Amino acid sequence: MTLAAKARAILASGQPAVLVTVQKAEGSTPREEGAAMLVTAQGFHGTIGGGTLEWLATAEAQSLLGKPQSIRILTKSLGPDLGQCCGGRMTLRIETLTQACLENLHDEGPPTHLNLWGAGHVGRALVLALAPLPFQTTWWDVRENAFPTVTPQNTICRLGSPRDMQEGLVLVMSHSHALDFEVVDFALRKPDFAQVGLIGSNTKAVRFTKRLVEAGHGQDALSRFTCPIGSKTIRSKHPAVIAASVVVQLLEWQEMLKTQRLPAPPNQLSAKA
Repeated sequence: MTLAAKARAILASGQPAVLVTVQKAEGSTPREEGAAMLVTAQGFHGTIGGGTLEWLATAEAQSLLGKPQSIRILTKSLGPDLGQCCGGRMTLRIETLTQACLENLHDEGPPTHLNLWGAGHVGRALVLALAPLPFQTTWWDVRENAFPTVTPQNTICRLGSPRDMQEGLVLVMSHSHALDFEVVDFALRKPDFAQVGLIGSNTKAVRFTKRLVEAGHGQDALSRFTCPIGSKTIRSKHPAVIAASVVVQLLEWQEMLKTQRLPAPPNQLSAKA
């Protein structure tokens, strides 16, 4: 749930809350202008950067809970005032959450859509790792009862074929290499899928690349194909570790989608290797 959506839910519930917003950020600071957090009697949502400044801001916000129409301005130099190494200076606006606050509290754009194929161990770990991040995941499988009973709010489970996918990123880690190839082959034929990642070894990468070339895919399509996915230096095969590694790659793709600068897959293997 985004911070704006959380604010709307809190207002609808009638629960007292305080909004902390970075009004001005000068020099080296942990967050940018407009970054915000919500403070309630139960805790906080979002962040203005952590550390001593956030601790002070939280205390100030808690002192305003239950006090309608209250506003305080807090300005701190992170180094001289708080002993933080960033060295910048931040001004915070701390105010009772009202409907008017929502006008300046905007969502950070729509989440990135991810088509994730495979409800095995790594797929399950990846869905959990993506739960707090700005992704909307459509989780695909062809097997009945493949999905867990409970999934995160940003995940939709679907049975279907590659032809049912909507545009977005594609990650493939199914139980079947035949299905893996079907999904990758289909996705690379459509420009709607900016990046297509496949879990596997270097050997699998060579074999799939060779088959894709034989299926008629040129270099433009292959430039959108990455296998193996994730870190090339982390050796652990534990599902949660693999998922963490893949999430970093997804965040890199997401950032580059925003600027329309997608990378060539690292260490792309030749079909003749």
